Amino acid sequence: MKRIYICSQYAGDIETNVKNARRYCQFVAECGFNPIASHLLYPQFLDDNSPQERQLGLELGLDLLRVCDELWCFGERISNGMKDEIAKANEWGIVVRYSEDKMAIID
Repeated sequence: MKRIYICSQYAGDIETNVKNARRYCQFVAECGFNPIASHLLYPQFLDDNSPQERQLGLELGLDLLRVCDELWCFGERISNGMKDEIAKANEWGIVVRYSEDKMAIID
């Protein structure tokens, strides 16, 4: 089964962004793929307000990205963290797909 890295906003309106990330994961699962959303996992035990813990979370997320087949980018805005993930995916030859309406993926 393909592993799809979910690239979407976390910081800012965290409550809304987490709800959106959950919807994106459900969408990916319903497409028949395994969604990987590091920004739903690591804030469970790392403090995003701590620069050291935030950096660790970003590094752990990139480690997960390395083993994914594709990165799917969702949302209307691409944050700096998302830009870094997209750049790494491109560097590592991981397919990057962008959402057209927050859910449909452009091939």
